[in-house]
Amino acid sequence: MYVEQWVGISTDEFHRAKDADVRYMRNHHPLIDLNWSRPDCIRYLTSLGLADTPKSSCLGCPFHGNSQWRQIRDTSPEEWRDVVEFDAAIRQGNARANATGNRLLGQAFLHRSRLPLDEAPIDHVTAAERAARQSEFATSSTPDPMEVEELEQGVMDGCSPWACRGSEAALTQDDFGLAT
Repeated sequence: MYVEQWVGISTDEFHRAKDADVRYMRNHHPLIDLNWSRPDCIRYLTSLGLADTPKSSCLGCPFHGNSQWRQIRDTSPEEWRDVVEFDAAIRQGNARANATGNRLLGQAFLHRSRLPLDEAPIDHVTAAERAARQSEFATSSTPDPMEVEELEQGVMDGCSPWACRGSEAALTQDDFGLAT
């Protein structure tokens, strides 16, 4: 007897599809079975009137772009306070900061500027955000939602509750804004 968990990982993220790490669970990946990419999902949600469905991620994900930080700050003051407190709390890490139990080398920050989140330049419009806005106005057709999202939302191949990049061996201290 087991529990079947359906995980919404699309074909453009197939490398993140993993088996469950507990014996009583089985992961199922229906979007991969349907051969759906993220743009396919966006088209489907748009057809249902749900085009503004946000990408899932952890609140304090270090892969957020400036627009995601602004969205949290500007629309959810309580979550913003929580994430700012979390950012401050991780500054020195803890005794079990990595797999071997060693302390972090340097300081941890959620924002890539390596500044406390409430001081980070999240209102600065990045070159990617500027390019996304220009493409919206420079063409008469609507820009591809996938391209706009990739430019605006930070790291596209970020985390989800079922497939966090944090477990990948290729990550470095720079991926988490660690100053040494």
